[in-house]
Amino acid sequence: MKPNSLSEQVFSVIVGLIFVSSSYLLIIQESIDEEYDMRVPVWARSQLDYDTSQPYSFVLNQGTYQLLETDNEFDSVHVMIPYNLPLSEGGAAATCQFGGECPQISLAYWRPKVPSGMKVPVIAEFGPYFGETSASTPDVSQPGSWLGVSVIQNLLPHGFAFAQVSVTGTGSSNHCMDLMGFAEQEGINAAVEWLATQEWSNGNVGMIGKSYDGSTPWQAAMYGNEYLKTIVPISGLIGVRELMWKNGSSEARAPFMHNVVYGSYGYEADKEEQNLQNACPDYLASSLYGGEAYVFGGSEVSGYWDERYFLDRVLENYRGSVYIVQGFHDWNVDPHMAVPVINTLLDTGIEAKVLMGQWDHDYPDRPDYQKQRSDPGRGSEAYPQMVRFDWMQDLLEWFTYYLQEKGPKPSLYLEIQNNRGEWRVEERYPAKDSRVIEMPLGGNNLSLVTESALGTSVYPGMEATDDQIVFETNEFISDFRFGGLPQLHLDVTPAGPGGSIYALMEDCSAENECIHVGHAIMDLRYHEGGTEYQNVIPGVEIRAKMEFFAMDVLIPEGHKIRLSLRDIGEDYLPPSTEAAVDIDISGNSVLRIHEINTDNKIFFEPPVCMHEDCLSE
Repeated sequence: MKPNSLSEQVFSVIVGLIFVSSSYLLIIQESIDEEYDMRVPVWARSQLDYDTSQPYSFVLNQGTYQLLETDNEFDSVHVMIPYNLPLSEGGAAATCQFGGECPQISLAYWRPKVPSGMKVPVIAEFGPYFGETSASTPDVSQPGSWLGVSVIQNLLPHGFAFAQVSVTGTGSSNHCMDLMGFAEQEGINAAVEWLATQEWSNGNVGMIGKSYDGSTPWQAAMYGNEYLKTIVPISGLIGVRELMWKNGSSEARAPFMHNVVYGSYGYEADKEEQNLQNACPDYLASSLYGGEAYVFGGSEVSGYWDERYFLDRVLENYRGSVYIVQGFHDWNVDPHMAVPVINTLLDTGIEAKVLMGQWDHDYPDRPDYQKQRSDPGRGSEAYPQMVRFDWMQDLLEWFTYYLQEKGPKPSLYLEIQNNRGEWRVEERYPAKDSRVIEMPLGGNNLSLVTESALGTSVYPGMEATDDQIVFETNEFISDFRFGGLPQLHLDVTPAGPGGSIYALMEDCSAENECIHVGHAIMDLRYHEGGTEYQNVIPGVEIRAKMEFFAMDVLIPEGHKIRLSLRDIGEDYLPPSTEAAVDIDISGNSVLRIHEINTDNKIFFEPPVCMHEDCLSE
């Protein structure tokens, strides 16, 4: 792939000369000193003077503006934003009809001290965590230690305001904790409009956040609000059901996600009218929706889940840009929130990029957390190359273009890291130019082995079971790279009206030491894939079209791929229609993987991490 602008072509030439004469590095750095938002190709960033010894990333040059002081110790301004909800939502919508509290959203913001008349855009984080009884962020008016402190320190001095917003029923925002439902969506949209229409705002809003706070940007984008120019969802949800069900298989937390996991966030003993504020239909019945979905494998009956699916409305209404950040080993928000979503966005004409590394449920620039949460087969082989100390500079350039509307346009590269630490650039992911390799189960390339083979696995979190089928490839004679969304199509015969299959893929050395590289799960009532419920007749063969979660893998020379099939695994619940399943291994069942085409691909190294966690063994 070639650089997509004249300036980047010039830089690529300069970078080539750096290896001949170090004086060219000084030329690049001096240019950045003069114009901080100058785009440097990703493959040249390792030559720049990033601070790579800190707990998180920093911009290359500090901005010129100071934080505007206010009358509190955090220099924030706190406001309550009124908005409207229909009476059918209950809670504050109902109390408002009788002279009580009306719906309000709690919001705090920070501004840079800029010349009179200068307007600035807003970067905002929306979520349920502000106001927890935690030392990290006891109030929405204090910068969140996980993201707010870094944004205020790095981006605000370059002419950006920053805001933190509590979603409905959390912190000081009233109404019910609506778990990404209509009331929460309306509150988010109202807060975006408020931020964009203040006299100090230039009318452009960008949203950023991780996990729940990475899901609220998708909710805001559904509205097609003209003020929302860009979103940066980090491990964010395109839908709530999509978080907790995959091909009909239920995560252990799924039936209890609302009232048990998040319902308590909206409860404060001293909040006025607390009982009435929680009298919302979805809040009261959410446990029933979770139970219903478990029984039917996530099938939609009530409309609860459709209300909480965002992507289709984003594709229809949103006209801004998207920068997705996702970990391949995220245990909390699986990578199918990013892949193949990124290709869907591009096909719709949305300007989008993705940054996908081998981290867990983390930011891309946190060396300590990434190390703590990386086990063999779960990211450790890619550490410390996974740490991206150029990320905050990347965000600065992204927001400068899309919110301040100046500077070179960001390069919409898809930056992908494989499980052995290599970074490369792709135009799409899964890539169009991959070579499809089909391996029939039980054939020469994927032969049946003994059931005891899985017992040699060395990574934590998985236990071998007696009832499984194990296949292995031959040892590879050279390094083998594959990625994207491998497929496993099986001819199976359930003994009952359902059943499930879990597929585990491993990289095994000649000494039979194995590490996880990927997995797939399916409730056989969804054997066609996706969310379409199918009736299963006991004793009748069906074709189970399984798809693995996104992965990017390098199998070293002399290693082999091991595929193990069992009924359940990871943190998934057995289906409500659990039954024995017979798998046909006569050759019709096939594993389909996609070999990475490395021709003309740009491989690169990020700035070298010098944090103590990266340097220690």
